[in-house]
Amino acid sequence: MANLGEEKNISGVFGGVEFGGNNNEIQNGNNNEFIQNAGTIRNQDLPVKRGFWSKFKAFWLQEIDWNKEIRVELTPYQQKVEDEINEFLHQEITWEKVHDFLFQEVTFGKGKK
Repeated sequence: MANLGEEKNISGVFGGVEFGGNNNEIQNGNNNEFIQNAGTIRNQDLPVKRGFWSKFKAFWLQEIDWNKEIRVELTPYQQKVEDEINEFLHQEITWEKVHDFLFQEVTFGKGKK
């Protein structure tokens, strides 16, 4: 079995890569170069295309100030539809209306000639 890091008296794992310094600097054991933020996936400098799930999560997990007033403005058409829905939901239902609906005359076919 090969002993890693013992061939050239380089300390560290896998040929002398060492973590140290500030900002997650890595020193390469072969030519003493410093690489900034190598090996991290949290680098803020990378261009990011936001996908559907990240947008969805950001929307649903946003902080909401429950003390703030929520105001909804409707267009005239939306207001008309909302009024009609409210009128339908809050209509007075009587047994006479139910009876007339259930026992109405139903015809099938082309009708009378």
